[in-house]
Amino acid sequence: MIGVTGSTGNLGRLVVAALLRRGVPANRVVALARDLKKAAGLAAQGVIVRQADYTQPETLERALVGVERLLLISANEIGKRVEQHRNVIQAARRVGVGGLVYTSLLHADRSELSLADEHRQTEVLIQESGLGFTLLRNGWYTENYESNVRAALAHGVLVGSAGEGRISSAARADYAEAAAAVLTTEGHTGKTYELAGDESWTMSDLARTLSRLTGREIPYRNLSPEEYAAVLAQSGLPEPVAQMIAEWDRAIARGALFDESRQLSHLIGRPTTPMEQTVAQWVHA
Repeated sequence: MIGVTGSTGNLGRLVVAALLRRGVPANRVVALARDLKKAAGLAAQGVIVRQADYTQPETLERALVGVERLLLISANEIGKRVEQHRNVIQAARRVGVGGLVYTSLLHADRSELSLADEHRQTEVLIQESGLGFTLLRNGWYTENYESNVRAALAHGVLVGSAGEGRISSAARADYAEAAAAVLTTEGHTGKTYELAGDESWTMSDLARTLSRLTGREIPYRNLSPEEYAAVLAQSGLPEPVAQMIAEWDRAIARGALFDESRQLSHLIGRPTTPMEQTVAQWVHA
């Protein structure tokens, strides 16, 4: 049996779908979810749905009974991830899960992104757990830029502070397919995969793509991180979140999201989804 945490989230749902496409019987997939109502659609497909809360270890042990391979999709509460991940790892060890696959961050061991620290700590917990494990160090999802694109379409300019930093993004579905591949095939135990798109692009490239798709001139305006944080705060984001996003751009400008190893396309057996293909969906919608 294959367990998937965060199964009602954007990535989790795609992983479950990818497992089913790969021929895993629905009654061999365990979708772990905090809110069972959100998992009703998965249950309707015959997937086993179990209530599991990262903050309630007792629910995790019950949910993991019988699971042989577990995908731990990183929690989304920044600042609380390590403790939540520890609860899952300990529960997996106690019930005898055979192997754990974790969605980490691209180059987590050396990344300047502030997100990396919690991933590094989680990787250590996994490595010290005694469980068989595989680390999937996911790069950026192209979908992370949907709000940027929609703002650019509305205001006629794309803003950020990533300079000419190259972003090796891929569609979220590409990463989901990679996770499903690792969960359903052998030879991955003990391995760390740096997963990123085949194509790398800059924010200026994204602006040119938007201009081409819309027939409008949409330039990229590169701001200082401080200026960008102010713009984000003015748009309604809480100031700490705005500052965090601007700091991510600072790290991106220094190469934090660039990778040319093509390990993602190797795992999924096809080229990754081009940035323009994903962006075109938002433009035409």
